[in-house]
Amino acid sequence: MDMNLGMGEQHSGLLDRVRDMVRDEIMSMEEEYAREVATGDVWQFTARQTEILEGLKARAKAAGLWNFWLTDSDRGFGLSTVQYAYLAEEMGKTPLGAEVFNCAAPDTGNMEVFERYGSDKMKEKWLVPLLNGDIRSAYLMTEPDVASSDATNVSMACVRDGDSYVLNGEKWWASGAGDPRCKVYIVMVKTAGDEAPKHKRQSMIVVAADTPGIEILRPMEVYGHLDAPHGHMHIKFTDVRVPADQILLGEGRGFEIAQGRLGPGRIHHCMRAIGQAETALELMCRRGLDREAFGKKIAHLGANYDIIANCRMEIEQARLLCLKAAWVMDQGDARAAAPWISQIKVVAPLVALKVIDEAVQMYGGQGISQDTPLAGLWTHVRTLRLADGPDAVHRRQVARTELRKYTQEKV
Repeated sequence: MDMNLGMGEQHSGLLDRVRDMVRDEIMSMEEEYAREVATGDVWQFTARQTEILEGLKARAKAAGLWNFWLTDSDRGFGLSTVQYAYLAEEMGKTPLGAEVFNCAAPDTGNMEVFERYGSDKMKEKWLVPLLNGDIRSAYLMTEPDVASSDATNVSMACVRDGDSYVLNGEKWWASGAGDPRCKVYIVMVKTAGDEAPKHKRQSMIVVAADTPGIEILRPMEVYGHLDAPHGHMHIKFTDVRVPADQILLGEGRGFEIAQGRLGPGRIHHCMRAIGQAETALELMCRRGLDREAFGKKIAHLGANYDIIANCRMEIEQARLLCLKAAWVMDQGDARAAAPWISQIKVVAPLVALKVIDEAVQMYGGQGISQDTPLAGLWTHVRTLRLADGPDAVHRRQVARTELRKYTQEKV
């Protein structure tokens, strides 16, 4: 079968338009937006912060550059995963990019869940305002007291009581839950006992963020930073009562929904990491040509030629691997795509981290300061080695797939 990893002529103009808006309109607002975030209460939006973000979103929407992730809906662009991947890379070049085009995590994954599995009532109440960019959402799976990289450990109690479910337990690393615009959570819960089949014990349920009994205990810091106003919150549920019709697909189908949700999102994350690596490489090259030391441009000192060359080559390799994973997903077999997605979940963040770190080194002390985006890029990409599963889990998946070629035993 021919493997087409290109954007396609019919959508090349779309890629150019996104690239131009990222470069000409969004990146120029990064610094001022970051200053506004640090002003006053970091968990609330200043008037100027709102003006910047909503103004950019309005321009993107007016230009028709909106909801690219809706690849299989007549409300979207009809893009393949491969084609969307190119846009994700461009959006990854700036921290504001994904949200400006209404393609930010965790909203894209949550919107896919509502689109595929939600009732008409859920779609009207939650999907429509998410598609419009009017609200934000959060996805709650990870728990502080269990190894959540094995999702069969998820243990938040969700007990049927008449026409409701009652939730008790704690979740943390609830990304996006700190945003004052976050109005809805999709929560992974346990609805069956240990006597049930291992992958039929968990379910997903939709919970309004203002439901009584929900308490935000604290924001989790990322390498000492709050990542405000997005936030990664530690949340406690105490006798939280949710209408029974808010369960998605029915009890015991949490893993089925998770597999539908996570595959595309992981590709989006990885391609945005490639975009962040490209930003770091550009900064590295500009710095190397702008500064002099010991009578030479920094780029000409030591092994910097080799460093720049290796960064370029490794970015290209990582991008091609991401595109192949996207292509395999486009063939419609999620099981076949899984080991390829696991490969890129390991490779893309590692490559991006290396490039960002080399750029920091080229900048010296300024590279770890607030005067460049490099420190923020590094902390964000470093979390990707844990988000959507740690490296060890993905390597295990890749190795098991490889070993199955040579044995009939279960590996």
